[in-house]
Amino acid sequence: MKEELPAKAPEARPIAKRPATVKPPALKSTTTLAVDVGGTGIKAAALDEKGKLITERQKIKTPRNATPKKLIAIIAELAGMAGAFDRASVGFPGVVKDGVVYTAPNLGKGWNNFPLEAALKKKLKRPVRVANDADVQGLGCVTGHGDELVITLGTGFGSVLFVDGRRMHLELGHHPFRNGKTYEDELGNRAFVKKGKKKWNKHLREAIDEMAKMFNYDRLYLGGGNAAAINFKLPPNVKVVSNTEGLLGGIKLWQYEAVAKK
Repeated sequence: MKEELPAKAPEARPIAKRPATVKPPALKSTTTLAVDVGGTGIKAAALDEKGKLITERQKIKTPRNATPKKLIAIIAELAGMAGAFDRASVGFPGVVKDGVVYTAPNLGKGWNNFPLEAALKKKLKRPVRVANDADVQGLGCVTGHGDELVITLGTGFGSVLFVDGRRMHLELGHHPFRNGKTYEDELGNRAFVKKGKKKWNKHLREAIDEMAKMFNYDRLYLGGGNAAAINFKLPPNVKVVSNTEGLLGGIKLWQYEAVAKK
């Protein structure tokens, strides 16, 4: 009988070396210069993509008769103070459509049909978005659900309505409110200074009741510099929001415009 030889052990395969782990390049964070133009002051700060302040908020007093030339020079100065940024957004106190200013009654002359967005893009050499200041502040604070009205109580009376996150700019400030006077006549800064805090608050309370009937809103947000002077208890669905919302909304403006153009 032939002797069987033991089976030959299979040759060990060489262990394949794993390729070295290569980390993907870090995505560059987009920095936004957010500018809030007011009747008394122009504010700006650089924000990261999450809305966190990269620089401290800077402010320059709004000049008398704030013409386009003067305003653009101030925004350029604020941009220099903020350092590097990739894009800019501007909240402007007037009627703005597609980056063109149609009226700015609380600033000065030369604003009718002025292409502010294009002018700033040329000056800053960066992409720029410009919208009404109340619209931008609203973008920074609304939930995006239901009917949300945003009012700014500053030099003038700004207003915007959001329906499920889609904005519809209003010029409510120039509509009749009481005794033949407009909302801005009774609740703008001139009325605040002339009539005093007590009467201004009385008229604001009446305005809130009137707007609740007019819009049947789910939520009302009150912003602007004079909102800090409110001294009465607000209804549960009415909230005072910080002025920083006007800067934070600068990022949301870019996001909103991107969605709206799809």
